[in-house]
Amino acid sequence: MSVIPSLRRIATNGIRANVAVAGSGPAVLLLHGFPHTWRLWTEVIGPLAEHHRVIAPDLRGLGASTRAAEGYDAGTLAADAEGILDALAEPDAAVVAIDAGTPVAFLLAMRRPDLVRRLVVMESLLGSLPGAEDFLTGGPPWWFGFHSVPGLGESVLIGHEAEYLDWFLTAGTHGRGVPPEIRDAFVSAYTGHDALRCAFSYYRAQPASARQISEAVAGGRLTMPTMTIGAHPVGRALEQQLRPVADDLTGHLVEDCGHIIPLDRPRELLRVLAPFLAADLPDQAVGRPAPA
Repeated sequence: MSVIPSLRRIATNGIRANVAVAGSGPAVLLLHGFPHTWRLWTEVIGPLAEHHRVIAPDLRGLGASTRAAEGYDAGTLAADAEGILDALAEPDAAVVAIDAGTPVAFLLAMRRPDLVRRLVVMESLLGSLPGAEDFLTGGPPWWFGFHSVPGLGESVLIGHEAEYLDWFLTAGTHGRGVPPEIRDAFVSAYTGHDALRCAFSYYRAQPASARQISEAVAGGRLTMPTMTIGAHPVGRALEQQLRPVADDLTGHLVEDCGHIIPLDRPRELLRVLAPFLAADLPDQAVGRPAPA
């Protein structure tokens, strides 16, 4: 189903977020990662919008959202997301996140369990929580260190943004690539010194985000139904991190799929995502018989 979302500028937590909105029904908030924008979800927005109000923002500093000077730790980004839901008059939402969006979704769920009905997280790690030791045997991915050095990445990549992003988009789909129009949108969004600064600020804020995650786990648990979806390279590492801290956890692994699950294997993603989200729908909306 082809759906063209409406784009809105929403004031939240000191920034203006660019937010794609489509459909009606229980809210589903989609949080992308690097090097993406809301268009990461292009292939799944239409099917989800048949029964849900789909809300897909560009995260702080990325895409067409404000390129803020600071605030790239997961806690501040969670407050951004909370403000978006409030501005759209949504009392709660199922939250679906991948990559850099995952720590944001996790902290939102831990801090505001009344706001997060269901949680789906994909292809990311959560700070220093135990469970990812096998994945990290050889150390974190090489670009984590490169992106973390203040000023370095945005200085040396100017003029080569397209080639750099193409590496991630190719590796993240096992060489299959993403549709040209989406690739071009991503390249445009990440071109220029300030665009790169904002992107790399997520990595530079990782120590603060890790502390926030550890503090949240020390004081609470995930109480809502939660699902992890892994592919390559993270696999089941995120599921293993969450198993000790989640009351109701389901784990899935998508075979022959790169890191960018929503664009590499959107049908397979929908096969596990749609039934999980459908639990929030009225019986008649999904063809279940009404109670006698």
